[in-house]
Amino acid sequence: MSHILVTGADGQLGREIKKIRNRYSHSYSFTDIKELDLTDAGAISAYLAAQPADYIINCAAYTDVDKAETDKEQAMRLNRDAVANLVHCLKEYPGTRMIHISTDYVYKDDKNRPLMEEDATEPSSVYGITKLEGDKILLNHPRALVIRTSWLFSVFGKNFVKSMINRMDQRSDLKVVYDQVGTPTYAEDLAQAIMQIISDVDSGKKDFTPGIFHYSNEGICSWYDLAIAVCRLINCSGKVIPVETHEFPTPAPRPAYSVLNKSKIKRVYEVKVPYWRDSLEQCIKNLL
Repeated sequence: MSHILVTGADGQLGREIKKIRNRYSHSYSFTDIKELDLTDAGAISAYLAAQPADYIINCAAYTDVDKAETDKEQAMRLNRDAVANLVHCLKEYPGTRMIHISTDYVYKDDKNRPLMEEDATEPSSVYGITKLEGDKILLNHPRALVIRTSWLFSVFGKNFVKSMINRMDQRSDLKVVYDQVGTPTYAEDLAQAIMQIISDVDSGKKDFTPGIFHYSNEGICSWYDLAIAVCRLINCSGKVIPVETHEFPTPAPRPAYSVLNKSKIKRVYEVKVPYWRDSLEQCIKNLL
């Protein structure tokens, strides 16, 4: 039975892993900054000395995309330096493997087909730049797996789906951009994919294959499409109005097209990837 350390455990993905943990035969430690400050390499080393881990699932990150534009130093500490500290500790514990969560924001925004893991990276936001710096530290590490995901939503924390539900309750009409296209990711689906990978490696069914992998739900939609789907599922009587990105300027630019190709993770680890509408329906059932 492996022991798994989940960092950033108070976020959407960390809380989903905690929710499903009893489905798998592992022991767990769940930490957030109050239990373990990842910007302190000594604290990580001391923690692992007291509680060795076979796997570290690093969900911790600076994720406020707009605030990062004026808070680059802190974003770097959490998205780059914390990763460097974890990798340094891997040298002390050669039996420990790491699964790190990254983002679609790292890619060059010039494609009109699903993004592959080997596509060029050229982030246009501070958030994307800092996350890419963290990814680079893990490249070619034999015990590190990076999963890039997009448009995360769940019953926990702050996310677009919950925001839409709240805003639909407050106003009759809602403007949502239609010219940004990607694929939502239900955090519970991603949590199950991660736990399946660990369980299959532990059982010998799969080899631990390091590198970069993509995971989001199947299908393609715009933010407008997603808002319409939410509206229909909650029987909202208001109107969702499609608008262009320039009508809603933000401090940090968003990718115009960030659909992730999942063929690699499906081939290597044989994980299931549900369709986004099905997962959205399940999430809203759990919310309401």
